[in-house]
Amino acid sequence: MAWLILLAAALVDIAMAVALKYAEGWTRFWPSLAGLVCANGAIALLTIALKQLPVGTAFAIFTGLGAAGVAFIGITAFGESASPLRLLLIAAIIVCIAGLKWTAGVR
Repeated sequence: MAWLILLAAALVDIAMAVALKYAEGWTRFWPSLAGLVCANGAIALLTIALKQLPVGTAFAIFTGLGAAGVAFIGITAFGESASPLRLLLIAAIIVCIAGLKWTAGVR
């Protein structure tokens, strides 16, 4: 269950980044408020997940999923670069996240 909560935290973190994109430097009230609410929600969910998960692994997965997710949304929704190198590096983040999850129980 902690892994699902961590995934939810990462998804809420992605929503925060998108909301802040639309906030245009805190000049738009509702997207700014949504960004703040999502930021608090992501941290709250991360805190719950950390009760059962190793902090280093969980935080790396949280930030990696957030970074890869926002990069994907940037490409698909905001027309950001989808160069082969950029896609390769995003894929590398995903591979590293999978590796961290896979080795989380290994000591």
